[in-house]
Amino acid sequence: MIDARGLSCPMPVVMVQNEVKKSSPNELKVQVDSMVCVENITRYASSQKYDVEVANKDGEFELTLKKKK
Repeated sequence: MIDARGLSCPMPVVMVQNEVKKSSPNELKVQVDSMVCVENITRYASSQKYDVEVANKDGEFELTLKKKK
């Protein structure tokens, strides 16, 4: 789980990039509090062959990245 709430882009994307490069997880959860971060992480994740599910919880977002099969 990456908690990037309170951080502005590009830091949340950089945190996701580092985790993907380090461990290439099958699934990764990310918490952010900005729609811009949701869009940027989704764009990056798609380029790395991950599907992204987004849950909006009272203005905070939980993204679940799942590696495409």
